Amino acid sequence: MLLTLRWAWRLAVLVLVAAVLVLGTTAFRVWNVARQDDRSKVDAIVVLGASQFDGRPSQIFQARLRHARALYDAKVAPLIVTVGGGAPGDRFTEAEAGARFLRDLGVPAEAVQAIGEGRNTVQSLRAAARDLDVDSVVLVSDPWHSLRSRRIARDLGFDASTSPARSGPVVQSRATEARYIVREAGAYLYYRVFGRGSRSDVPAAA
Repeated sequence: MLLTLRWAWRLAVLVLVAAVLVLGTTAFRVWNVARQDDRSKVDAIVVLGASQFDGRPSQIFQARLRHARALYDAKVAPLIVTVGGGAPGDRFTEAEAGARFLRDLGVPAEAVQAIGEGRNTVQSLRAAARDLDVDSVVLVSDPWHSLRSRRIARDLGFDASTSPARSGPVVQSRATEARYIVREAGAYLYYRVFGRGSRSDVPAAA
């Protein structure tokens, strides 16, 4: 009986160590990909949605949209695609709010396409894969979201790279960055295991 308990304890310790190693390695990958900024020419710039308030993008969403505008001005792609649905009762989807904001920034209407479907990254990118007739895309989101969004887009058939927005609430402090890195590491592992978005994969509200 004592021998069985010892082996059970050792097994539990090994499982715990393995889980910590996997999470730590994934967190490092989240951090590493977050540092990458690919501005190669592509077919479309895809802006992942975040919270909007009656048509006005949140601060996080605005940072992504301004970065997408900078990429468009640098001729990275001739098209900006905003994605993201809306919550019940919303008058606007995230995609619609983002498209309006870009037009207000001076991006020509014909250079903006809104795909207002999806309440998480997986759903939104699936809608984009269905509706877009493009091969290569650069994804614009927060730095810590880059690894997971790129993996999802590539799984859906896109030749995907990332150019994250480096301003706004999610990059204001080291503590915030650490929190998002851990959250994204967990969300990435959840996606790789189950192939869908986790409950934490919802639009950022700030």
